[in-house]
Amino acid sequence: MGTLYITHDDSFIGKTDERLTVKADKKQLIDVPLIKVEGVVILGRATVSPAAVMELLDRKIPMSFMTGTGRFLGRLEPELTKNIFVRRSQWDAAGETPKAIHVVQAFVRGKLKNYRASLMRHMRDYPDNDLQKAIDDLERAIASLAAIQAIASLRGVEGHGSAVYWQAFPKLIRADGFSFTTRNRRPPTDPVNAMLSFGYSLLRHDVQGALNIVGFDPYLGYLHTERYGRPSLALDLMEEFRPLIVDAVVLSAMNRKAIAPNDFTAEPLSKAISLSNEARKVFLTLYEQKKQSKFKHPVMGRQCTYQEAFELQARLLAKYLMDETDKYPPLVLK
Repeated sequence: MGTLYITHDDSFIGKTDERLTVKADKKQLIDVPLIKVEGVVILGRATVSPAAVMELLDRKIPMSFMTGTGRFLGRLEPELTKNIFVRRSQWDAAGETPKAIHVVQAFVRGKLKNYRASLMRHMRDYPDNDLQKAIDDLERAIASLAAIQAIASLRGVEGHGSAVYWQAFPKLIRADGFSFTTRNRRPPTDPVNAMLSFGYSLLRHDVQGALNIVGFDPYLGYLHTERYGRPSLALDLMEEFRPLIVDAVVLSAMNRKAIAPNDFTAEPLSKAISLSNEARKVFLTLYEQKKQSKFKHPVMGRQCTYQEAFELQARLLAKYLMDETDKYPPLVLK
């Protein structure tokens, strides 16, 4: 089953024997074996029983709390794994060290290569849509990474590559009624950005859980600077997954007409745009289906799901930082 998403306001989450139950309005909405649950995401208001909390912690199942629009509020995190050696290696690499520079190069390379692959794939499917200039710009940005040995400069390349991608993004939208001008958030002010921000919040939950399993401190990153309360390493590792999962789901939802332009609501004061309750359920289904889809991992050489890939990439990162391998290979798919 993977991640359990609870979207009904004022739900009650409880435990019965070896099962997790969700009730609302005197009706049982969900009854699932705990062995099938890898994570819980609560969107909106809910009450969680002490028995359910204790069981989730005991089984090391993380639970994230978000608003109905997907803004992250907090997280119930099981105890960190006892692998202090991973965290020590992570802290030893902090700063402008050769290892930090290497992993930042890798995170940025993975993100930009997956951006480029997304544009190339779209142009193969729609030859009339000329994306060659953006593809060439991304190629040059990727080629420049190996020679850059300053993290601030690598952040600049990442920012430039992202700007190139988002400028080309409107051409990937084939559905009528949707438009995209620029990436905006806090709050998102159009349907496309609303879906992107919502998806990235879900992705953060999954990646942060994988880092916790491996033994990392999710708040110490390399590409993203340290900031109070920000899980910088989770944001670092997310980069290579953003185009592979969230952007792909958003484009599929629009282009295959699973979600329509009228499936959104606007907040009168902030002008924030969010998915309607029913459209949010559709998006969650698409996101979960994407996470459980399989592909051949280019490094491991075997089939795996994206859900499994979160942990695989975290373990590859740990191996590099602990000197068990000579590089960190980001997940890049064609």
